[in-house]
Amino acid sequence: MKSFLKSFRIGKAGGEALGPLEGAVMEVLWHRDCLTGREVYREVLRAKKVAYTTVLTVLERLVNKGLVKKERGEDGYIFSALYSKEEFQRMVSREVLKGVLELSQSTAIVNFVDILAEEDPGELERLRRLVEEKSRELGKKS
Repeated sequence: MKSFLKSFRIGKAGGEALGPLEGAVMEVLWHRDCLTGREVYREVLRAKKVAYTTVLTVLERLVNKGLVKKERGEDGYIFSALYSKEEFQRMVSREVLKGVLELSQSTAIVNFVDILAEEDPGELERLRRLVEEKSRELGKKS
């Protein structure tokens, strides 16, 4: 399991896997990869008033969480995202769903279907097809 997922908890403020500044830094790296700390700072500064050292601290925390790669470059360290935004979202959503299913599988599934029906009824058909496909795959393995 990735280190950032170990510290992720559903009950965390706002249910977010990243704090607001971590999210802002990651958005910069997802849109413009391989940046120096100063370049990340300049991009984040466009949206938030924040100190340069604070951005560097956040970058180091993201490196320690296993979300950002740090390499020595000609003009200092270069930072890049280790996962695309889609990969990150997929990993976090999988962990959240695993946590919810640990509470009660049947209740979680019923609530998921109910919420999906309210939010996007068209997705129910897609879900049905996915369940059928996965059932066929499992049947072939037996």
